[in-house]
Amino acid sequence: MSRGDRDFIGALGKGLAVIEAFDASNPRMTLSEVARRTGLTRPTARRYLLSLLRLNYAESDGKGFRLSYRVLRLGHAYLASAQLPRVVQPLLDRIAADTREAASLSALEGSEIIFLASSVAPRMMAATINVGLRLPAYSTASGRVLLAGLADKEVEARLKELARRRLTAKTRTGLDELQREVARARAAGYAISDEEQEIGLRSIAVPLALPRTQARFALTVSVHAGRLGVADLERRVLPKLRAARQRLELLL
Repeated sequence: MSRGDRDFIGALGKGLAVIEAFDASNPRMTLSEVARRTGLTRPTARRYLLSLLRLNYAESDGKGFRLSYRVLRLGHAYLASAQLPRVVQPLLDRIAADTREAASLSALEGSEIIFLASSVAPRMMAATINVGLRLPAYSTASGRVLLAGLADKEVEARLKELARRRLTAKTRTGLDELQREVARARAAGYAISDEEQEIGLRSIAVPLALPRTQARFALTVSVHAGRLGVADLERRVLPKLRAARQRLELLL
C-alpha cells in the first residue's frame, strides 16, 4: 500500500459522492435511488444520508432526501479562496458588456464541464449560466475545446463515460463524429456548439492554458440563436475571446 493509499479517507470520499449524486435532474431521491447512483449498498447509503441530515446538509420528508442550503457553504469556500475566478471576473464582465451576451469560465471534470465564473449581459433574454452548473462535455463548445487538450485515447475514454443522449435534433452523439469535432477544435483553436445542448442556444469557446499549473480552462460566450449566427460568432465574438485569453495568460 502506498503512502497515498494510507492517507486516503474512504469515508470522506463516499460522503462527497452522496452529495454529488444530487443534481438538477435528481433534486430529490429515495434511499434506493441514492444507493444506485453512488454504487453504495442501501445500509451504507442510509448511514451517509442520516449523517448529512444530522449535520444539516440534507433534508428529508420521510420518503425522500434532498440537499439543504447548507451545502452552499462548500461552494462558497471555494469561491472565497480561489484566485482564478476573482482574476477572471472583470474580463468576463468586459466580454459580456462588449458582446451583450453571457460569458463564462469552465473546467473539465471527468466527462463533464463545470462553470467556475460567469457574467451576464445587461439585456433582456440573455443566456444565463450559474456557477457550479455541470453540463456534458460532448455537447458543449467549452467541453470540446477542453477535450481537445487531451490525448486521443483519453478523449475516447471520457466520451465513453457518458450516455450520449440526443438533447436536441442537432446534438451529435456518435463516438466517431464527436472525435472529429474534438480534432477540429484542436486544429482551429476554438469550438462552436450550434443548438446541440439546448434549442435556441449557440456558444463559442477557446481554451485557456495556465503553464505554471498545467491546468486548462475554457472561455465561452453563449448567445441566443436568433441574435447571432455561427458566422457572427466567428467574426465578432471569437476575436474578443482570444484577446481576453491573451490578457489572462499574461496576468496568470
